[in-house]
Amino acid sequence: MAAQSDGGKAGVGYGGGGFAQLYDIDAEEPLDSAAIHICQCCRSSACYWGCRSACLGSLLGGGQPLGGAGIRETHCPPREQLWLDCLWIILALLVFFWDVGTDLCLAADYYQKQKYLWSGLTLFFVLVPSVLVQILSFRWFVQDYTGGGLGEVEGLTKKGTVVQGCSYPGKDRLQLATIWLWQATIHILQLGQVWRYIRTLYLGVMSRRQKEHQRRWYWAMMFEYADVNMLRLLETFLESAPQLVLQLYIMIQENRAETLQCVSSLASLISLAWVLASYHKLLRDSRDDQRSMSYRGALLHLCWRLFTISSRVLSLALFASLFHISFGIFVVLHWCAMAFWVVHGGTDFCMSKWEEVLFNMVVGIVYIFCWFNVKEGRTRYRMIAYYTVVLAENTILTGLWYAYRDPVLTDSYAVPALCSVYLTFGGGVLVMFLYYGFLHPATTHLQPSPASSCCAQLLWGLPLPPSAPPSAPPTPAHMAKSQTEEDVAETCLPVFQVRSAPPTSKPEGPLIKIDMPRKRYPAWDAHYVDRRLRRTINILQYITPAAVGIRYRDGPLLYELLQYESSL
Repeated sequence: MAAQSDGGKAGVGYGGGGFAQLYDIDAEEPLDSAAIHICQCCRSSACYWGCRSACLGSLLGGGQPLGGAGIRETHCPPREQLWLDCLWIILALLVFFWDVGTDLCLAADYYQKQKYLWSGLTLFFVLVPSVLVQILSFRWFVQDYTGGGLGEVEGLTKKGTVVQGCSYPGKDRLQLATIWLWQATIHILQLGQVWRYIRTLYLGVMSRRQKEHQRRWYWAMMFEYADVNMLRLLETFLESAPQLVLQLYIMIQENRAETLQCVSSLASLISLAWVLASYHKLLRDSRDDQRSMSYRGALLHLCWRLFTISSRVLSLALFASLFHISFGIFVVLHWCAMAFWVVHGGTDFCMSKWEEVLFNMVVGIVYIFCWFNVKEGRTRYRMIAYYTVVLAENTILTGLWYAYRDPVLTDSYAVPALCSVYLTFGGGVLVMFLYYGFLHPATTHLQPSPASSCCAQLLWGLPLPPSAPPSAPPTPAHMAKSQTEEDVAETCLPVFQVRSAPPTSKPEGPLIKIDMPRKRYPAWDAHYVDRRLRRTINILQYITPAAVGIRYRDGPLLYELLQYESSL
């Protein structure tokens, strides 16, 4: 991958085998083939900047794009308030403590009642996933702060580098030791995710309040929030999902339900639904080619997951209460079938083949309990196929349980249990229809197009270049005209969006050109999952006052898909 400044003096080279290094560019790069594309809105070949100028000008009411093709109008929801962003993260923290705390209390309660098997299993499903997630979280910290990463830029390594003319004298070793000791302590105490949530909250507030280096705060917040959501998604399906099945199994086996068991099961269920809703909301907020999910949509998404997961887990618990070995065989077969389906569909989430295989295996575990979209395109037929299979499996599992159950022990709750399985499943499907019908953030365009509110969102804070002939590349003079406040207010803004006054003249910053296609939704962009690229962005944010840009390529169309601004 190669990168260079788009009109400035600073550039960056990013190769597949090492870390990006800055170099000087004395002359402006000639217009190459990568700067020519086929515009998807005006259906014509044009210069990237010229076409974008016309298309975005049409978006903001300045006329029609080249070729006279109409642009589909989009109506973005109003910007969410800062207190909603903070409340969402605080509630996520409370759900986390509720889930883990009730499970630990339940394990202690089983131990006091001399139910050592149940106590051991409950504790096992709490500690093992937590340890695995803490190891992964600490590994990410090491990757971010070593090997030329952000720690070196901040003066947190032994080299004691100089940043923007400011040196870190003898205290750099103490700072380094303090950072590493703090991170090691919180991860040993299994609080890595808690710290990441708190740090996300702090960075998000600072990205709104801090007057200097706002882009730097915003990038750090988005990276941290993406990390904690991916960690929580992994932990909930390794801890909360099996914990929920276990507790329901114990209640059915003992033919009674204690208060603490019910509270723990409810916490696990809400944790699963919350993490799924939060993950999908953040994933949409981080991408410009998808509209952001509103909090009303996120709550409806949460209810959809609550109902469908409840139906699935209840049917699994009923079947497991009678058929122990058969239950294990069923789970393994279902996991294999779902993992094969995911692999056959062709996912593009990770940066290496083996990471992709591991990811597909984890998604197979998720599919045991609920639907999880991992492929670009319309999901209607895939969701119909999945929920048809799940409904058939739930019917078979509950039918076998009802046929072979002990009537004396189960007559009191047999019919309500069966009704609950089908009513919650039907309720979940109904809420899903409501979500997709009214509150789903529908994609504003099916093909990459500069003419969308999301492009305006990414280019927020950047003065639009004037309409120009397609052959004329941009110059700093072209960037003199700024958006008005009314124009900016009409754009979609993600969580903790940075808003600063549009500058009258903006220095050109480094532009990272990535020699690979951009990953398609619902995958994360490469600069969220590739730690080397993230370190590059962080370093450039610290060593240059100008905005750092990222540009992917799309080889088949010779189309420069997007230029990111660090005010994303």
